Amino acid sequence: MTESGKVRWGVLSTAKIGREKVIPAMQRGERSHVAAIASRDAATARKVADALGIGTAYGSYEELLADPEIEAIYNPLPNHLHVPWSVRALEAGKHVLCEKPVALTADEAGQLVDASKRTGKLVFEAFMVRHHPQWREAREIVRSGRIGEARAVQTVFAYYLDDPGNVRNQADIGGGGLYDIGCYAIATARFLFGAEPERVVGTIDRDPRFGTDRMTTGIAEFPGNRHLGFVCATQLVPVQRVEVLGTKGRLTVEIPFNAPNDRPTRIVVDDGRDLHGTGAEAIEFPVADQYTLQGDAISAVIQGEASLEWGIEDAVLNMRVIDAFFRSSERNGWEQP
Repeated sequence: MTESGKVRWGVLSTAKIGREKVIPAMQRGERSHVAAIASRDAATARKVADALGIGTAYGSYEELLADPEIEAIYNPLPNHLHVPWSVRALEAGKHVLCEKPVALTADEAGQLVDASKRTGKLVFEAFMVRHHPQWREAREIVRSGRIGEARAVQTVFAYYLDDPGNVRNQADIGGGGLYDIGCYAIATARFLFGAEPERVVGTIDRDPRFGTDRMTTGIAEFPGNRHLGFVCATQLVPVQRVEVLGTKGRLTVEIPFNAPNDRPTRIVVDDGRDLHGTGAEAIEFPVADQYTLQGDAISAVIQGEASLEWGIEDAVLNMRVIDAFFRSSERNGWEQP
């Protein structure tokens, strides 16, 4: 049933992140209506559609793109299919929200820039964290000077996954930690600093079985002698933490990336008077679903009722940094994005 006033979305595949995270969240939104879903198997599409309460199910991606009622496509396909199917969606007259990383290289992402200009449709990279209130507030605190001059961001993001059948462990289709989670460290540092890194250096440890980067350690140098230092890993103990260090204090985002949607989140600002947290203030945020917020924010842009914050050009910039880290590991030195 059509929901008046909402953007009608179609989902390109029955990928886990869509089924478990993004679709239910968008269904709770004020501006987003998930009207259809497609799989390469009609029975699978129908089963998932029934489970999620989606009205229309298609047995091919082509059928979904041909549906004139669908205004926008969410693309959670494996990484190597992001660009080809996003381009096809644009050419079918649909706006696109594509999972990160939007491409496998910056040059490939450039195809989306060209397709967007050619079709007049928008492409968005699904960095949902930028829509969460905790990150909005963190950026405002950095900008306000409350922690002095923010000079360093330290990010750790890791999980343990050694299943050879998982797409994240398949090098030939864009698996590996830098694509999957290192991209968040890069995107959020750019978000906080409001700038692009001038050079990067990194080392990569590759899994001998999968050929994927299972641990990447990197430094990105931003203008004004500001730095991002990060570790991302696919075979370490699960952990997430972001620390922003300033000349007069520090800020901690406690669960920065997989922020829970069933309990409050918080960031901590510490004036650094001692190492015991005497000068720490916890700022708590009400329960929020960053995927719902992302869906509604993008739907508002599509409806012409909000300005575009991060377009496809931003995604290309993030890919340039990822490219530079891969080159740095291969060449054993600093690289410019």
